Amino acid sequence: MGWWLINADTLAGGRFVVSALAEATASLRLLASGAAAHPGEAAWLDAHLAAYRRLLRREPVTAALLDAALGVTTKWTADFLTPPHPAAGSPAFHEELATVRRTPPERAHADLEVSLGRPLPAELRRPDVAERLAGLLEWVWTHTVEPDWDRRRRVIEADAVARAGQLSRGGWAAALDDMRPGMRWLGDGRLQINVHDFPPRDISGARLLFAPVTPRKGWVAWEEPDPDRYMIVYPCSGPLAGAGSRAGLGADAAAVPEALERLLGSARASVLVLLATPLSTTQLVALTGQGLGSVGRHLKVLLDARLIDRRRAGRSVLYYRTDAGDTLVAAQTT
Repeated sequence: MGWWLINADTLAGGRFVVSALAEATASLRLLASGAAAHPGEAAWLDAHLAAYRRLLRREPVTAALLDAALGVTTKWTADFLTPPHPAAGSPAFHEELATVRRTPPERAHADLEVSLGRPLPAELRRPDVAERLAGLLEWVWTHTVEPDWDRRRRVIEADAVARAGQLSRGGWAAALDDMRPGMRWLGDGRLQINVHDFPPRDISGARLLFAPVTPRKGWVAWEEPDPDRYMIVYPCSGPLAGAGSRAGLGADAAAVPEALERLLGSARASVLVLLATPLSTTQLVALTGQGLGSVGRHLKVLLDARLIDRRRAGRSVLYYRTDAGDTLVAAQTT
């Protein structure tokens, strides 16, 4: 398994960031896999996968470079394709993408050999490697992410709020254990970041960043040779709601049982179903597409009926289903 050694100062200084580049890269990885993790991703793929594949058929060299960069065999993505967030400020997508574009050819070739797991074929040892892959990321951003970025950003920001709530209730171990598959706090300053057989790294003294993304994709990133920033990209709890989702609802909300809809109404039932995980009002607004006032009214009715409860997490209030709420939802799905 791969794990990092983290000292108290690095952990205490850990912070959440919003990265448009990470969102575009996660979306590119979803397109490359063509495999949806839930109905929301399936709808998004239905809307964009055909155009993406047409683009790669027109650009076979770029397609081959992408296969090498994504490390299908090694399970390692080429480092230059996933630079860590600058940590300060909120750079726009094209500012982050410029880091990828500026990658020197020799660095890109070396990274690709690591992700490919063997020497780079002569036809891929090109001077425009970084430009080609940056151009592909730009296409993904422009055509599939940017039109929906405002909503996605709300989901990402809401996830950071919820993680901060976990941190305040149970410390870093609670916030990190379910952040991404294979990740858990091992104790003694050790954070397991994945289940692959990678050598451990001592990141004590570095800045540690967490970047939620809406697709169910994740990775870790740093910059060699002397990294001062490490970034963990993880799938946020709010699922990606793509084109075709009913009434703009997220994937979980789209699966609301019909009987529960008839009982509570579609919008209120979707809120109850989503609250299997504690969520803030901001998260619910982002996930359901409903207005703040509507979500507030639904929460009040559900609270009065004792189907949900709430607790404070820092400056946020998180809502969650009670045992009665769990029983009601389970009764409609069996």
